[in-house]
Amino acid sequence: MPRIIRTGFRWTAIMLALAPMQVWGAQAQRVAAMGPVPAQIISAKKVFISNLGGGCSPFGQSEFSGGPDRPYNEFYSAMKSWGQFELEAAPADAELDVEVSLPCPAARANSPFGSNYGTDNDPQLSLVIRDVKTRIVLWGLTEHIETAALQSNRDKNFERAMSTLVEKLKGLVAPR
Repeated sequence: MPRIIRTGFRWTAIMLALAPMQVWGAQAQRVAAMGPVPAQIISAKKVFISNLGGGCSPFGQSEFSGGPDRPYNEFYSAMKSWGQFELEAAPADAELDVEVSLPCPAARANSPFGSNYGTDNDPQLSLVIRDVKTRIVLWGLTEHIETAALQSNRDKNFERAMSTLVEKLKGLVAPR
């Protein structure tokens, strides 16, 4: 074979070998478009808010000020202030049940000295949105609460996480 043809084959082989790398790299950087939000969430006017409690105690008795009902009370207050939904006193009168809780699953240690300032827990604010009629979970939102050694900082972190969770819900219901 003439030299020019062999060189052409080599360049073609090199380009074909590199092409998948470029395609794979582009695919790895691509972010999937957001899937559709269930129609029940977007069209809902009446909501019941369930208190699933605050089972999180990363620092013993004084984890966050306000006691175990603090997540419910603050979320309820935020929803009332927002005014997007009518807040119902009974689930049967609502279209959606928004369950708020403060779970505290085990945390993964991320340093040789432990994680989260000595706690083995990962405090989180969690919302689960259910269709009242079918009891099917339509959506879930979670916001991690950064832990801290001082009570005042834990409370600030709780407030920050609650604000972020409420903003996530607002973005879900009324996308910009």
